[in-house]
Order: sequence, then C-alpha cells, then structure tokens
Amino acid sequence: MSNLRCIIIEDEPLAAKILADYIGQVPFLELQGSFKDALLASDYLHHHDVDLIFLDIHLPRLKGMAFLKTLTHPPAVIITTAYHQYAVEGFDLNVTDYLLKPFEFERFLVAVNKVKPAQKEGPPPSHTSEDKKDYLFLSVQKKKVKVLFSEIVYIESQREYIKIVTTKKEYVSKMSTHEIEDVLPSHLFKRIHRSFIVSIHKIDSYTAEEVEVNGVFLPIGRGYRDSMTNL
Repeated sequence: MSNLRCIIIEDEPLAAKILADYIGQVPFLELQGSFKDALLASDYLHHHDVDLIFLDIHLPRLKGMAFLKTLTHPPAVIITTAYHQYAVEGFDLNVTDYLLKPFEFERFLVAVNKVKPAQKEGPPPSHTSEDKKDYLFLSVQKKKVKVLFSEIVYIESQREYIKIVTTKKEYVSKMSTHEIEDVLPSHLFKRIHRSFIVSIHKIDSYTAEEVEVNGVFLPIGRGYRDSMTNL
C-alpha cells in the first residue's frame, strides 16, 4: 500500500510541530506540507493530490469549517481543535475523526488508522471458505449473537457503538463502523455515509441525497455520492 500524502493546516506553531512529530512516527503517513491558513492550503490543493488533511478550525482569514465546505471532492479530513462544539458539524461534513487538543499519540493513531483501510490497493483476494460465510457473530451484552447477512437492513454508528437493524430485531454492539465494515462482504453492503452502511439488496430507492431501505430514509454523505452510481 502506498503512503498517505497528508498536509497540516494549523496556525499555532507548537500544535503544528506536535502533529508533524506524530506524523513522522507513522510509517504509512507522508507529510507534504504545513500551512498557517486555509487559503495557502487551498492553493496547494489546486496543484497537488492529497489523501489526508489535518485541519484546525480557528484559522486566520478563512475558518476551517468554511474552508472544508469549499472543497468539491475533499480528501479524508481529521479535525484538530480545542473546541468540542463543532463536532456535529464536522461529522455532518463527513470528517474522518475529530481530535480535541491536547491529544496523545495513541488517540492520533486511532484516527489515522481509520483512513488507512480506505486506501488499500492491489488484486482482489482469492475466494476462501471464509468468503462463503453468510453470517457473523456479534458481541451483544456479554454474549455472541449470530446475525445473518441476509437479514441485515442497515448499520448505524452511535459513537463507540453500532446499531444493527435487521428484519427481525435491532442489536447494539460496542464496535466501530470501520470494524464491522471489514467483516461485511463488500458485494452485499455499501457505506453511504460516515455513520451508515446499508444492505444493497434491501435498497428500495435512492436519490443523490438519501437512500430508502425497508421504508427508512438514510442520508448519503457528500463523499459517498459518486459510489452510488456503481449500484
């Protein structure tokens, strides 16, 4: 897998240095530049491809959220800020993670590892007996519950938990959508939003902004709209 090309947009020199140090400790990250304001970064993005942006919110001239809204096809974005009140807006804009300053390297690593799986390249894996499994075992209240792929309607992120809605009942389990996505067959399920994964076979209809599954309407994130054309 090739390295993730990343940039820092941060006007505080110490915060930028800490980020650069953290990036230097991660083998699959490649720092291409650090910018004191979003306008300088915007000019750089017009001429260079970037896989990941570390973005502060309170920046001179153009605030981080306003800058993010100007990007037509944004790369992965990890917000780094001392202000928690922008988290909901950030996740509505499909940011990968939201880091509250000061954060330790371990928390930083959790965030960048969410970007890493999406960048994997290479030949499709050969089919094994594991690929033919039609179920998973889900940890629910200290026991393992068998859930058939054919019964899953959609999966919703709920902070540190996920809610799996099936045709029979709902389950809540302590894991991330990235973790569940890794064990779901990609030909049966599609991520449509940072917080939602749907069963392709359960989709009744969709537009550019939402998907209908079993009578429930779920939003399509900006960064996932192009992938809906492959259904």
